[in-house]
Amino acid sequence: MPNNHSPIGIFDSGVGGLTVFREIMRQIPGERIVYFGDTARVPYGSKSPETITRYAGQIVRFLKTHKVKAIVVACNTASALAMDEIGKNELPIIEVIKPGAKTAVETTINGRIGVIATEATTKSNIYAHYIKNLDQSLTIIGKACPLLVPLVEEGLLNDSVTDNVAGRYLNELVDADIDTLILGCTHYPLIRETIAKIMGENVKLVNPAYETARELKALLAANHLLNDQEMGTNGGQYHFYVSDGAEKFKRFADSIIKCGVLSIKTVNIDDY
Repeated sequence: MPNNHSPIGIFDSGVGGLTVFREIMRQIPGERIVYFGDTARVPYGSKSPETITRYAGQIVRFLKTHKVKAIVVACNTASALAMDEIGKNELPIIEVIKPGAKTAVETTINGRIGVIATEATTKSNIYAHYIKNLDQSLTIIGKACPLLVPLVEEGLLNDSVTDNVAGRYLNELVDADIDTLILGCTHYPLIRETIAKIMGENVKLVNPAYETARELKALLAANHLLNDQEMGTNGGQYHFYVSDGAEKFKRFADSIIKCGVLSIKTVNIDDY
């Protein structure tokens, strides 16, 4: 059985979940972490709910072989479409949508909230559902931005192509007079500066990764699962797995996680 010294499992369709990993590393530095990036099958946002649920189930089974004590679904698309199935596990499982929705409700002043996400997350209306449950009076404007994930995966974080594509997507939200924008895909904080420049200083950006890490820490504490043996942050307690392109993932991850990615392996996720 997992105990407080067991690792936390995190998964995403690719590199975007590293934004969640980074926040967890900062806020709970003593924890061991096993991260899986489904780089062979990214992006998730254009795939069917059935396919995404199958992928998520395979990854959860893989993470459980590492005796993880909790799982973070660091992917908005999987959070939106697969939680009903993978949430049936006996392990604590936390997703990234509810924390972001709650923060947006607390942030908005004019009551107009934008959400940028993948096609699958946008079609699910999951953010609007959670936000309306908190405050029926709010207006939510969703916008699918399907090309942003592959651009981030290619490392084009500060590139004119990314700037142009983001501008074409976001101009509609600029005109919608929102004052709060949820970055509804964990890839998007990696181009936060580009998004902020387009939206302007009057629009507050909500990064669900920060709130998710806070919620995870509280969940572990409530279940007496916080690691009481400080391990430092030299990277030795972090283990990374991908379904393809390990070297490319490592180069990208090293630029995001300053302690360095010391352990990375490729696994055939279809075996799970």
